[in-house]
Amino acid sequence: MLASSYRRLPLVSLTAGTCLILLAGCGSSQDSGSGTDAAQGPAAASVVPVVASTNVYGDVAERIGGAKVQVTAIISDPDQDPHSYEANTQNQLALSKAKVVIENGGGYDDFVDRMLKTGGSSAEVVNAVKVSGKTAPAGRELNEHVWYDFRTVARLADRIAAALAKADPADTATFTRNAKSFQAKLKPLEQKEARIKAGHGGERVAITEPVPLYMIEAAGLENATPEEFSEAIEEGGDVSARTLQQMLALFTGKKVEALVYNEQTSGPQTEKAEQAARAAGIPVVPVTETLPHGKDYLGWMTANVDALARALGK
Repeated sequence: MLASSYRRLPLVSLTAGTCLILLAGCGSSQDSGSGTDAAQGPAAASVVPVVASTNVYGDVAERIGGAKVQVTAIISDPDQDPHSYEANTQNQLALSKAKVVIENGGGYDDFVDRMLKTGGSSAEVVNAVKVSGKTAPAGRELNEHVWYDFRTVARLADRIAAALAKADPADTATFTRNAKSFQAKLKPLEQKEARIKAGHGGERVAITEPVPLYMIEAAGLENATPEEFSEAIEEGGDVSARTLQQMLALFTGKKVEALVYNEQTSGPQTEKAEQAARAAGIPVVPVTETLPHGKDYLGWMTANVDALARALGK
């Protein structure tokens, strides 16, 4: 059995002393480590500096804030596992200047809270998991990937608008209007999920880990993946030979209609699952955790839901 060492590397923890020494030489928040600014250029006095843990939330913040915000997205590399991101002093500097911070929460991006505490930040913090109201089912872990839940994202838009309004009261009407416009554009995504549910509700699919699970559940589909498989992949542990065989049997026995595959965190066991699905003629739907290059949130999620619908229609 090959070890899944590609997952969940520990995040860098910076001490206050280290941050102070290194930040002294930093003169710009334009570069956030492997992340990039969602809005380039020096922040003018009239714009609200916003830091988002990933470019997913950075894009949502830009839809709502428009020209009134300067957004720095810390994690934006679609080829990197977000869970293994190593925070750095440039991230600390950006967070120290932020008026609004948007994090996922639920253990996904704990480095944000650590850095905010270290820097004594007074920023308004928006925690997506808290906004969602979701909690862990009894005896199970929370699925923290709440940006795949469109109703949560709609509530998040209101919360971001409120946070921006607190930082810039004069533009409250703009933020509120933009949030409502963004929410209206989420409705077609929910309608697409409803159509999948009407046509394919109850059909079984497999996943490599819980990243797209909220979308799958909203579409009325049943997750047939052995829980031990998806948990091991998400936590970066070994998948037992028995569990791997159970997973592969879903494809060789044609017991599922599709495999929804997180291509951002692939490894030996997930690649075996993908190969088995393709060999059995079962459609594979690739998804990611952060925005692909050139995509915004709405376009990205539209492509994800459409790909799922096409796979089930084959």
